[in-house]
Amino acid sequence: MAMSELPDSRTEPDGSAVVRILSYNVRSMRDDEDALARVIRACAPDLVFVQEAPRFFRWRKHAARLAAKSDLVVLSGGATAAGPLLLCSLRATVEHTEDILLPLTPGRHRRGLATAVVRIGRARLGLVSCHLSLYADERHAQAGLLLDRVAALGTPYAVVAGDLNELPGGRTWTRLTKELRDGREAAPWGGEHTWPATAPDRRIDAILATPGVEFLACGVPTGLDRRDLTAATDHLPVLAVVRVPAA
Repeated sequence: MAMSELPDSRTEPDGSAVVRILSYNVRSMRDDEDALARVIRACAPDLVFVQEAPRFFRWRKHAARLAAKSDLVVLSGGATAAGPLLLCSLRATVEHTEDILLPLTPGRHRRGLATAVVRIGRARLGLVSCHLSLYADERHAQAGLLLDRVAALGTPYAVVAGDLNELPGGRTWTRLTKELRDGREAAPWGGEHTWPATAPDRRIDAILATPGVEFLACGVPTGLDRRDLTAATDHLPVLAVVRVPAA
């Protein structure tokens, strides 16, 4: 299935929503910002789960600029979530946002979660953008805290997406997929490997969802300008199309 054959975003007569979701590690927007925005726009997402958003000087301005160039708006996150960020189209009605800082291990990078609850059509959906630790012990503990946060959102359905810093089958990945469905496994489409962008040979980025969220397609989008993909950042994006039942 080519990009042009993916289902369009829409609201069904019964109130359920077909939603395009993009997960993307943008390496603090240190690369080609215009190429990054072109990749995002080409995927036509309703929701974007960003990792490694700018965290320092004028970070809000950088996040707002990326959103504007991508025809989106900032939903939550950024420096206040230690890097994870959420962007959305005007299709989403925002109900609640909260930025979460995870416990800091001395000498290691601070991690956090950008979370939100949105409504699209009559579908109510919880969102969590994450970027887990490089260290296996800390990463596994963060997965447990992430799952606790999903439960605390209080929504019938939720999507978690981000840079897991681990290959499928790893201890943390297994912990997450005991409760969440892996979109790539459920509805494989496009490419599989997400890093490094110049010669991808591993899948460390994922889009996951609670039971009841139906994956229609999930993978690295095909048919995009290869020059833009390699110039934008060091990760490839993950695009999923899901159907969320009416609440």
